[in-house]
Amino acid sequence: MSISTKYDPAATEDKWYSYWMSKNFFHSEPDEREPYTIVIPPPNVTGVLHMGHMLNNTIQDVMIRRARMQGKNACWVPGTDHASIATEAKVVAMLKERGISKKDLTREEFMAYAWEWKEKYGGIILDQLKKLGASCDWERTRFTMEDDLSEAVIDTFIHLYNKGRIYRGIRMVNWDPTGKTAVSDEEVIRKEVNQKLYYIRYTVAGESDSYLTVATTRPETIMADAAICINPNDERYTHLKGKNVFIPLLNREIPIIEDDYVTMDFGTGCLKVTPAHDLNDYELGVKHNLPVIDILNDDGTLNELAVILVGEDRFAARKKIAVLLDEAGHLDKVEDYKSQIGFSERTDAAIEPKLSLQWFCKMDELAKPALADVLNGEINLIPEKFTNTYRHWMENVKDWCISRQLWWGQRIPAWYDDKNNWVVAKTKEEALDAFLSQKDPDSTFTEEEANGFKHQLAPFLRQDEDVMDTWFSSWLWPISVFNGFKDPDNKDINYYYPTNDLVTAPEILFFWVARMIMAGHEFRGQKPFTNVYLTGIVRDKLGRKMSKSLGNSPDPIGLIEKYGADGVRVGMLLCSPAGNDLMFDESYCEQGRNFANKIWNAFRLIKGWEVDESLANPNEQAIAWFDNRFNEALEEIEGNFKQYRLSEALMVTYKLVWDDFCAWYLEMVKPVYLQPIDSASLKATIGYFEKILSLLHPFMPFLTEELWHDEIFGEKGELDCIIVAPYPVSGPADAALLKEVELVKGIVAEVRNIRNTKQLSPKEALPLDIRVNSETDYAKWEPVIGKLGNISEMNFVQEKVAGAAAFMVGKDEFFVQLNETIDVEAEKIRLNEDLVYLQGFLKSVDAKLSNERFVQNAKPEIIQNERNKKADAESKIAIIQESLSAL
Repeated sequence: MSISTKYDPAATEDKWYSYWMSKNFFHSEPDEREPYTIVIPPPNVTGVLHMGHMLNNTIQDVMIRRARMQGKNACWVPGTDHASIATEAKVVAMLKERGISKKDLTREEFMAYAWEWKEKYGGIILDQLKKLGASCDWERTRFTMEDDLSEAVIDTFIHLYNKGRIYRGIRMVNWDPTGKTAVSDEEVIRKEVNQKLYYIRYTVAGESDSYLTVATTRPETIMADAAICINPNDERYTHLKGKNVFIPLLNREIPIIEDDYVTMDFGTGCLKVTPAHDLNDYELGVKHNLPVIDILNDDGTLNELAVILVGEDRFAARKKIAVLLDEAGHLDKVEDYKSQIGFSERTDAAIEPKLSLQWFCKMDELAKPALADVLNGEINLIPEKFTNTYRHWMENVKDWCISRQLWWGQRIPAWYDDKNNWVVAKTKEEALDAFLSQKDPDSTFTEEEANGFKHQLAPFLRQDEDVMDTWFSSWLWPISVFNGFKDPDNKDINYYYPTNDLVTAPEILFFWVARMIMAGHEFRGQKPFTNVYLTGIVRDKLGRKMSKSLGNSPDPIGLIEKYGADGVRVGMLLCSPAGNDLMFDESYCEQGRNFANKIWNAFRLIKGWEVDESLANPNEQAIAWFDNRFNEALEEIEGNFKQYRLSEALMVTYKLVWDDFCAWYLEMVKPVYLQPIDSASLKATIGYFEKILSLLHPFMPFLTEELWHDEIFGEKGELDCIIVAPYPVSGPADAALLKEVELVKGIVAEVRNIRNTKQLSPKEALPLDIRVNSETDYAKWEPVIGKLGNISEMNFVQEKVAGAAAFMVGKDEFFVQLNETIDVEAEKIRLNEDLVYLQGFLKSVDAKLSNERFVQNAKPEIIQNERNKKADAESKIAIIQESLSAL
């Protein structure tokens, strides 16, 4: 292929992605190989690619591509989540633009519009993932509301209901007044907001000149007050025990109750108890048998029970009632106050605690095996630090409110008659049979009587209006994507389940990950996956979470267009330590693009070499070194992958390619300008480059596939692609050889430093004298040192060389004879600076080794490493002191 001076991702990415798709490289079918399976955390159909998706899916693709190259049957199942609240909001907005109101539509008409919206916009994010290079098995794409998956949700509900795990009741829920639906605790985002603290006077009944003051942030709820609560140990209010007060403006009498729940040092030490509008107040109300007065409509406006300000929005009512209280002399003062408020994750509306008739799933028994799996190591949370959080959640699990007041979603399979009696059944016909069974439990009806009963009941039968929480479908995801409910013994579920790894965000650890584990045990009798890799949050360089509202989140597709998919993938992973937040800056993507160009230029260099078959190989030492260095790096990379340290694995790979291969190995073996190279060196170099491409492919799929097909790697068949090429396997590494080369590199670096400081031309060859104090055989490295350091001759001496620029590498001394007089004073200053540094370094090492806690707790190899540092520093100090005495 023709080689341009720079790598052009635009000319490469669509070409190879289409090729991979056409050759079916992403598709998996069960066979005799070891399966490696990942199910994608299904993004919302409303979604477009954001930086969190970029990170999450890059990690998954790296893992799936590596497994594929390792010969495993890699299967990455993609799909999308129907996202009830978010999607319904999008559809309502679309209808509004068309001049249509949801309330004017039937459920069937609305659902038709919703499916229209889904078909038009629901696949955008999956197409964007293809731009990133995601090698999902697109033939297996699933959607949580497709027929088979919806049927699984309905069957699951009925199964759990029949086991007594699902019930219907009035409970305090998180109410979203904008979405007009209940939401789970996990869908509530806590934010610190600036508020006002209103100090309101409640007149004591029978004592017109006596009152107590209550501090509240929500004066608009005083109409729902059922009591004022004081702490029984609060001496300030002893005289009020057993008395009543009047609610301001309403003059309705309520009791003063006592409970040690009240904090004496907050506000005034008095608490207004509003059971209908606060969870803690509700529990106090149950304990003290208080009435529940719900003054809010579903949309957050005040209803008739409020008596005043009826129809006003809750926040408008707050301002207005403050004025009314002040005018009536009931407002003592107002203070600025900051507190945490819950907001709906989907609509960003302030959440209202609300008593509501909902469907709930009992979680206590379901949680037990899911907790045990993590605590006993059957499932690994990575990083492990999340285990304690998981344990706390699971040990304090609450029943799950699974109903939502929406139309888009799987409808609750409950059916009501004209008297509001209800049964749970999959179809209307089954519901009629269930009502018949209740009416005639002993089956004494004749067939004619039974049919008559059902015929009479049918017109009155209506299905529950609510749908199920979206998470009630996605907790089944690892099973349902393989049709494990429809056909529980099919070849796919038996082969791919349990899956291997799950990559997701910590914020959904409980309400998705934990619930999938629960579902796995309930419906398959086993865990759904083995490892859960929890990514960090993508933040900007100032540490702020990326968001549209802050305007600090770049467009991922724009980044790909600017830096190439490979550059963006590398950039994302370079700043993504396992389990910690990612401090993203666009410069990382630029670094990724530069890395791609570095690889491209290395390839151009090698491809430009002419070969002379008659030449002997002068590079045996360099070739042996890089072979061992590659094995050493590969072992470290494998160790990082095993610990799910993908960022570290990439960094080791990056340094291997940029430093060891490009900066050192290629410089060691490349021929003199316009001269040919021997065939053995070229063959070895091409072989190493091929292995490097294989090592890089999971991180940089497009560039590596492009280079893989060049003729220097031999003829490639249409299925001979790097995506399915063998992943490199590490061999033994000669530690002594590697250590020697580090010394050689140190020598070359010091010679180059002397040239820089003395402003000598790199073309000027210099003689090098070596005083060897170790057992290192520098003679065999003379060709490498001579070539890279431009050394004219290398001599071994017994004494120091006077008048030469001197340096040390390890224990050995090196002297570069210059055609100038050495500035003795300047050399003394340099040596003394080195001496001060080494003495300080030795002091820090001694402090560490004298620390008993360090010595007792550190691994033996770490302690030995510190001792080696100490010995090395002491040796260098002795040689510098000897050099100083000779000047």
